[in-house]
Amino acid sequence: MSSGLYSTRKNDFDKTLDLNRLKPYGDTMNDGKVQLSFTLPVSDSEVSVEAARQLALKMGLVEPIVTYHAPLDKSFSFFVVYGSLSHVVDYTQLHVESVDINRMTMEETDLFIQQNFGRKIKVIGASTGTDAHTVGIDAIINMKGYAGHFGLERYKMIETINLGSQVTNEDFIRKAVEFDADVLLVSQTVTQKNIHIQNLTELVELLEAEHLRKRFLLIIGGPRISHELAKELGCDAGFGPGKYADDVASYICTELSARKQLA
Repeated sequence: MSSGLYSTRKNDFDKTLDLNRLKPYGDTMNDGKVQLSFTLPVSDSEVSVEAARQLALKMGLVEPIVTYHAPLDKSFSFFVVYGSLSHVVDYTQLHVESVDINRMTMEETDLFIQQNFGRKIKVIGASTGTDAHTVGIDAIINMKGYAGHFGLERYKMIETINLGSQVTNEDFIRKAVEFDADVLLVSQTVTQKNIHIQNLTELVELLEAEHLRKRFLLIIGGPRISHELAKELGCDAGFGPGKYADDVASYICTELSARKQLA
């Protein structure tokens, strides 16, 4: 017998790409197929499976199917739901503010810095506040980098300090001044209850109170960081998922060069 994952019903819908009515793609244009997962604070049962299906219906999924469910403990259950999304997005009306850079290789960046500054650019980084995660800041700064993208430590014309995690904003600023840094690089991984917003706001306010904000190029990064958010918080740039050390290095040298020309 069929498990219900497949349907022989003929689907008659427009299979032409329409950016004004963009939908997810499964295996056919405009089929709207999506898969999502979530946890419910109830025990695993037939009732909780139906609850998951009903929630999927309220999210806009057509004919949702719970393809997997399992207990996490006595009071929590995990669900994977598959279905067709009924909602659409007008792709032509979207605007996202992003860092506009021409990504350079490590060798190109080193040459650019040598030709335009004649000295090493100093970058200090940390996961500030109560954030105990270093994976983000390590991916950008540490020599081995991440996913084949070498970190800033490997650049000949960039001098770095990685302070690690759980660095207070006060200590971070003090170390930056002692190091005579050009760039402040802050990673924020923990974002529950928008704690990253509070921490970054505090950092900017402290810099402004000490009349140091304009002295540094302030860059933030993390899983929920965007360039638009960074600008709203008073930072210079924000890098989210999918960005690497070469993106950050390219921005740093081109932005500092532009500021040097305006000075």
